[in-house]
Amino acid sequence: MDLAYLRAHPEHLPTFLTHQRIRETPVSGGDICAASRLTLDDGHSFFAKTWPERAGRPVPAGFFAAEAAGLRWLREAGAVAVPEVMAALPELLALDWIEPGEPTPEAAERFGRELAALHRAGAPAFGADWDGFIGTLPQDNTLDPGPWSAWFARRRLLPYLRMSVDDGALGTKEAGLVEQVIDRIGEFGGDEPPARIHGDLWAGNVLWGMHDRVWLVDPAAHGGHRETDLAQLALFGGPPHLDRILAGYQEEWPLADGWRDRLPLHQLHLLLVHSSLFGTAYRDAVADAAHLALSGVRSATVDG
Repeated sequence: MDLAYLRAHPEHLPTFLTHQRIRETPVSGGDICAASRLTLDDGHSFFAKTWPERAGRPVPAGFFAAEAAGLRWLREAGAVAVPEVMAALPELLALDWIEPGEPTPEAAERFGRELAALHRAGAPAFGADWDGFIGTLPQDNTLDPGPWSAWFARRRLLPYLRMSVDDGALGTKEAGLVEQVIDRIGEFGGDEPPARIHGDLWAGNVLWGMHDRVWLVDPAAHGGHRETDLAQLALFGGPPHLDRILAGYQEEWPLADGWRDRLPLHQLHLLLVHSSLFGTAYRDAVADAAHLALSGVRSATVDG
């Protein structure tokens, strides 16, 4: 199997792997999937993800198709580097291999400008025209004209709040704080038309490549608010040179007034997803973000 054959017959890739006709080297693939580097007969390499046997259940229907659709949609914007999808099968996703590089301030600023250009490419509505996933959880991508605030509360906060409460990850106190945020969602301001966003943009989904290029991987892509991507970047320690990323972004497309006060609001989505997936370990983080979000909207109300 070479590159030309793979492009013409991606459905044959699992058979070649089963019969060990392709060189396969395990690599780090995150917390969800098993990952490997595949090297074809012509020397071309790919990154392949499969659903691990240790998961104890079959791969969810449409899981890899959703990621492939998001990658292609982000790549279509021609703004930020996104690996090409080489094969998207029910049990496997193969992407062009990205040779790793070093994080540099120059790469960070370039990435900030490119991320702004990606967001500016826009989306026809909030959501997407494919069924979504974030982590292993379904994400409701039903297309919605907005406004953003009502859509965000209904599609991105409430479903994962319910999951977290039902599973015991959040108690009455933490749930009450998030419910206050949802009830006051229209007071935060900052509503904008839908941007083309990555949707799961924590630092682990940012790859620093060669030649000062930064690549986006593992998206939960959809039409959303651009501040959501930037808020997620700041979670879990953030990427190297985050200040330079933000500087490059602001140079290309300045953010609306009050965006820093809204970061905890946007972070609530991903934190609720984590509490749904990993339980009580994220209880305090959810409560802190909800409290900070409410503090920000109260300050804005007083200042206004």
